[in-house]
Amino acid sequence: MTQVLLLAALTACGGTGASEGASFALYRNSVTDENMRIHVATFDAADGEAYNRGNCEQAQSLFQGQSGVKTKFWCEKGRFKK
Repeated sequence: MTQVLLLAALTACGGTGASEGASFALYRNSVTDENMRIHVATFDAADGEAYNRGNCEQAQSLFQGQSGVKTKFWCEKGRFKK
């Protein structure tokens, strides 16, 4: 239930599309491969870099703070990259 609410909140944070330099992407690793880089969400609201970074870091904290989470979450500046 918490994950569903968090995903809904992340979806609501989407925007009209910021420039590449103002966007942030949230990633996680895998319980089976700590070096894996899995895209979770992109924050690219038109409100700018600080806004997108703050939302990404808040989502990172919420995901990481859930009981039983064994994966690591982190934010990177820019849009999703493989």
